[in-house]
Amino acid sequence: MKVLKYNVIFRSEPEGGFTATVPTLPGCITYGKDLTTAQTMVKDAIGGYVQSLKKHRKPVPTDDASFITFVDLTYAEATLVHA
Repeated sequence: MKVLKYNVIFRSEPEGGFTATVPTLPGCITYGKDLTTAQTMVKDAIGGYVQSLKKHRKPVPTDDASFITFVDLTYAEATLVHA
């Protein structure tokens, strides 16, 4: 079985819970009351999305060659970059 890899952005919501967005799959967005639930929900959403693509004989994109990371930057460094 082939493993499909996707970058997922989890955003904490002000009213609680997390929204999960899959940038490579436009419109693939879900929500969970906590991070664990959001992770489960996004796997289900991706699965449904991929099934729909296959049903309609469309290519299935993946994020095999990309990743998301954080870059820390102090305010002083930011002002130097734009000076």
